[in-house]
Amino acid sequence: MRPDARAWFTGRTSTTRSVDDVDVVGLLRAKRRGGHRVSVVLPARDEEATVGGLVADLVERWVRRVPLVDEVLVVDSDSGDRTAEVARAAGADVVAAAEVLPAHGSRPGKGEALWKSLAATTGDLLVFLDADLLGDVSHYVPGLLAPLLTDPQVGYVKGCYTRPLEIDGRSTPAGGGRVTELTARPLLNALWPELAGFVQPLGGEYAGRRAALEQVPFVSGYGVEVGLLVDLLGLLGLNGLAQVDLGVRRHTSQDQEALGRMAGQVVSAVLARGGVASPAGLLTQFRSDGAGFVPVSTGVAVDERPPMVTVGEYLAERAGAV
Repeated sequence: MRPDARAWFTGRTSTTRSVDDVDVVGLLRAKRRGGHRVSVVLPARDEEATVGGLVADLVERWVRRVPLVDEVLVVDSDSGDRTAEVARAAGADVVAAAEVLPAHGSRPGKGEALWKSLAATTGDLLVFLDADLLGDVSHYVPGLLAPLLTDPQVGYVKGCYTRPLEIDGRSTPAGGGRVTELTARPLLNALWPELAGFVQPLGGEYAGRRAALEQVPFVSGYGVEVGLLVDLLGLLGLNGLAQVDLGVRRHTSQDQEALGRMAGQVVSAVLARGGVASPAGLLTQFRSDGAGFVPVSTGVAVDERPPMVTVGEYLAERAGAV
């Protein structure tokens, strides 16, 4: 690891592995002192099995009992199940991604939901959580907020954790994060070695200041996390970034073919930011039908939304809110 990356890793990595590690009084004092408003966003597509429990715990613990969070928003991306209904019943505000900034149309992908959430929330501090998290994650929100509330130099915070791999009822303690280890980390270390200290560059749990997030583009698909990391490095500098060890993260593991498509989108986002275009924009994978191999091609070209500060409707809404 380069000296600058090692120094950042040592100085900008904190630990919040349970609620016992949270200084609730200190965070509330910092929030009041800074006049902050906190929005928690969960992008979701077909997550009725998990989103209700996540939302209910967030609302009960950090909205009702402790006034750390001001709004919890689920952005529903064309779910075919009861995701929206379950989330709303659990206490979240729910919007359909397609109904936010409708004049700009709608695109598929997680990044689209995250971009739209900037226009659908009111907080100056935003926390993003994946909606398929399993187990006790009640410490995630305060853990991610702590660096933003206590250090004005920090503008973006990534969560990091060990990621068990759980397939067919069998669990490997640290076998998750395959796209990170086999695709994202080697690319980032090669092109932006100062980012080598990030444990989970593709992790879906992070927080940032609206003033920073609204100035960078959002890749519409699975390349959104790596795109944000690289773009915010350029905007804030390495010292404006931080990470928090949140302990363990459990979620639904995907199969190899799905991970390949995710990796293709990550590669496209990284190459675009490194100045290398991907002309084909296609990932070809192969399936065996017993008689031979069948090629299956998927589009992985970079599709991204512009910085929100360039969107007239957003600026008008923000001006009216102020």
